[in-house]
Amino acid sequence: MRDVMEALRKREAEEKVPAIRLEIDYYLMTLHDAMQEDDDKAVRETKEKLRLLSEQLNRFES
Repeated sequence: MRDVMEALRKREAEEKVPAIRLEIDYYLMTLHDAMQEDDDKAVRETKEKLRLLSEQLNRFES
């Protein structure tokens, strides 16, 4: 049973990690644009989204 759960967790990570990485790339571009426009609100919101995505990525990669 333990091996089955581990296999399911590994497969879920293999499916979700690429999508999370794409989202991180998108929000990094959004952060760049917000910084170029001196939009402090958008910078804060985007940094928070990046922090959450980073946590998700770390959870799946650990």
